[in-house]
Amino acid sequence: MDNLQFQGVGMTSKRTRDRLIERLHESGVTNQSVLDVVANTPRHLFVDEALAHRAYEDTALPIGHGQTISQPYIVARMTELLIAATSRLTRVLEIGTGCGYQTAVLAQLVPEVFSVERIKPLQDKAKTRLKKLGVKNVRFTYADGSLGWPDDVTQFDGILSAAAPRSVPESLLAQLAPGGVLVIPVGGDTQVLTVVIRDEEGDAFTRHEYESVKFVPMLSGRQ
Repeated sequence: MDNLQFQGVGMTSKRTRDRLIERLHESGVTNQSVLDVVANTPRHLFVDEALAHRAYEDTALPIGHGQTISQPYIVARMTELLIAATSRLTRVLEIGTGCGYQTAVLAQLVPEVFSVERIKPLQDKAKTRLKKLGVKNVRFTYADGSLGWPDDVTQFDGILSAAAPRSVPESLLAQLAPGGVLVIPVGGDTQVLTVVIRDEEGDAFTRHEYESVKFVPMLSGRQ
């Protein structure tokens, strides 16, 4: 993603991006690989043109269909937690492709990303954006993300959810490989960023809760 056509100008310039990275670091994101990837990912291409001037503010923005592009801090924080919790991340499942921004960040850090989206128009736009950016290590499916990847025999080293269930879905725990990590917001009106780690034997799960967050709810079905 180093091509100059993606660097932006004015409010989407490198200087503006650098200020965002400074804010993320000040907010507690310390993984340099994550910070470098966020700095290198053209967030202005993942929002409508009318909102491009706000792309490097540390805030969520609407992307249509009642969904949002997550706040950069949250994208960086969840990615950092995912990386920190396991020594291996070969296959990562993303629940909620959305505009494809978090997908693009993950794809620069792990070999294989599997991304589920229940809203077809969003998925179609995300595919187009990622193709334009030359991202080739993402597999997409149009499905109910609360059920995980449709192939229920597939397991993942990491799972990251961009939607909040009221409780952690058993379907996602089942698709977590031994030693794997799930990063997910959990709750209703009050949500907590939660990390669930499966032990190496695959028999038990350890749960850790972090800061309060606000995500769209995890809904079943497709639209």
